[in-house]
Amino acid sequence: MTVLRIVPNLHAADPNSARLFYGDLLGPDIAMDHGWILTFASDATATPQISIASEGGSDTLVPDLSIETDDVDQLYERAKSMDFEIVYELTDEPWGVRRFYVRDPLGKVVNILSHR
Repeated sequence: MTVLRIVPNLHAADPNSARLFYGDLLGPDIAMDHGWILTFASDATATPQISIASEGGSDTLVPDLSIETDDVDQLYERAKSMDFEIVYELTDEPWGVRRFYVRDPLGKVVNILSHR
Protein backbone atom coordinates (compact mmCIF):
# COMPACT_ATOMS: atom_id res chain seq x y z
CA MET A 1 0.00 0.00 0.00
CA THR A 2 1.27 3.48 -0.91
CA VAL A 3 -0.05 6.86 0.16
CA LEU A 4 -0.46 8.82 -3.07
CA ARG A 5 -1.30 12.23 -1.63
CA ILE A 6 -2.31 14.02 1.54
CA VAL A 7 -4.85 16.82 1.26
CA PRO A 8 -5.60 19.21 4.12
CA ASN A 9 -9.30 20.07 4.37
CA LEU A 10 -9.90 23.47 5.96
CA HIS A 11 -13.36 24.46 7.15
CA ALA A 12 -14.81 27.69 5.77
CA ALA A 13 -18.40 28.88 6.00
CA ASP A 14 -17.78 30.43 2.56
CA PRO A 15 -15.05 28.61 0.60
CA ASN A 16 -14.82 31.56 -1.82
CA SER A 17 -13.30 33.62 1.00
CA ALA A 18 -10.08 31.64 0.45
CA ARG A 19 -9.68 32.59 -3.24
CA LEU A 20 -7.64 35.74 -2.61
CA PHE A 21 -5.13 33.95 -0.38
CA TYR A 22 -4.82 30.47 -1.88
CA GLY A 23 -5.48 31.47 -5.49
CA ASP A 24 -4.29 35.05 -6.01
CA LEU A 25 -1.44 35.15 -3.46
CA LEU A 26 -0.08 31.62 -3.82
CA GLY A 27 -1.00 31.07 -7.46
CA PRO A 28 -2.41 27.53 -7.81
CA ASP A 29 -5.33 27.06 -10.19
CA ILE A 30 -8.75 25.93 -9.05
CA ALA A 31 -8.87 22.23 -9.85
CA MET A 32 -12.36 21.65 -8.45
CA ASP A 33 -15.25 23.94 -7.52
CA HIS A 34 -18.52 22.45 -6.31
CA GLY A 35 -19.56 25.59 -4.45
CA TRP A 36 -19.25 23.90 -1.06
CA ILE A 37 -15.61 22.91 -1.71
CA LEU A 38 -12.77 24.57 -3.63
CA THR A 39 -9.60 22.64 -4.41
CA PHE A 40 -6.51 24.59 -5.43
CA ALA A 41 -3.78 22.67 -7.26
CA SER A 42 -0.35 23.24 -8.76
CA ASP A 43 1.29 21.30 -11.59
CA ALA A 44 4.26 20.58 -9.30
CA THR A 45 4.64 17.11 -7.81
CA ALA A 46 5.68 16.42 -4.25
CA THR A 47 6.13 13.52 -1.88
CA PRO A 48 3.14 13.12 0.47
CA GLN A 49 4.09 14.34 3.93
CA ILE A 50 2.49 15.06 7.27
CA SER A 51 4.35 16.72 10.15
CA ILE A 52 3.57 16.33 13.84
CA ALA A 53 5.23 18.96 16.03
CA SER A 54 5.38 20.25 19.60
CA GLU A 55 6.44 23.71 18.36
CA GLY A 56 7.07 25.46 15.06
CA GLY A 57 10.83 25.83 15.55
CA SER A 58 12.61 28.93 16.88
CA ASP A 59 10.03 28.96 19.71
CA THR A 60 7.14 29.71 17.33
CA LEU A 61 3.66 28.23 17.40
CA VAL A 62 2.95 25.20 15.24
CA PRO A 63 1.55 26.45 11.93
CA ASP A 64 -1.59 24.87 10.52
CA LEU A 65 0.00 24.40 7.07
CA SER A 66 3.45 24.62 5.52
CA ILE A 67 3.76 25.62 1.88
CA GLU A 68 7.10 25.46 0.08
CA THR A 69 7.71 27.92 -2.74
CA ASP A 70 10.58 28.67 -5.09
CA ASP A 71 10.58 32.38 -4.09
CA VAL A 72 9.68 33.05 -0.45
CA ASP A 73 10.86 36.67 -0.67
CA GLN A 74 8.41 37.44 -3.48
CA LEU A 75 5.51 35.83 -1.60
CA TYR A 76 6.43 37.71 1.57
CA GLU A 77 6.29 41.04 -0.28
CA ARG A 78 3.02 40.08 -2.00
CA ALA A 79 1.42 39.00 1.30
CA LYS A 80 2.39 42.32 2.89
CA SER A 81 1.12 44.35 -0.07
CA MET A 82 -2.19 42.43 0.07
CA ASP A 83 -2.48 43.30 3.80
CA PHE A 84 -2.37 39.74 5.10
CA GLU A 85 -1.28 39.52 8.75
CA ILE A 86 2.37 38.48 9.06
CA VAL A 87 2.52 36.35 12.21
CA TYR A 88 6.28 35.62 12.06
CA GLU A 89 8.60 37.82 10.05
CA LEU A 90 10.75 36.57 7.16
CA THR A 91 13.64 34.70 8.79
CA ASP A 92 16.62 32.56 7.81
CA GLU A 93 16.39 29.55 10.11
CA PRO A 94 19.43 27.56 11.30
CA TRP A 95 18.09 24.33 9.75
CA GLY A 96 18.34 25.73 6.21
CA VAL A 97 14.99 27.29 5.38
CA ARG A 98 13.92 30.88 4.84
CA ARG A 99 10.33 31.38 5.97
CA PHE A 100 7.55 33.51 7.36
CA TYR A 101 4.14 32.84 8.88
CA VAL A 102 1.01 34.52 7.52
CA ARG A 103 -2.62 34.26 8.63
CA ASP A 104 -5.07 33.22 5.92
CA PRO A 105 -8.67 34.54 5.71
CA LEU A 106 -9.89 31.45 7.61
CA GLY A 107 -7.66 32.28 10.59
CA LYS A 108 -5.12 29.52 9.85
CA VAL A 109 -1.42 30.22 10.32
CA VAL A 110 0.50 29.26 7.19
CA ASN A 111 4.26 28.71 7.14
CA ILE A 112 5.58 29.86 3.73
CA LEU A 113 9.13 28.64 3.11
CA SER A 114 11.95 28.02 0.69
CA HIS A 115 14.96 25.79 1.25
CA ARG A 116 18.25 27.65 1.00
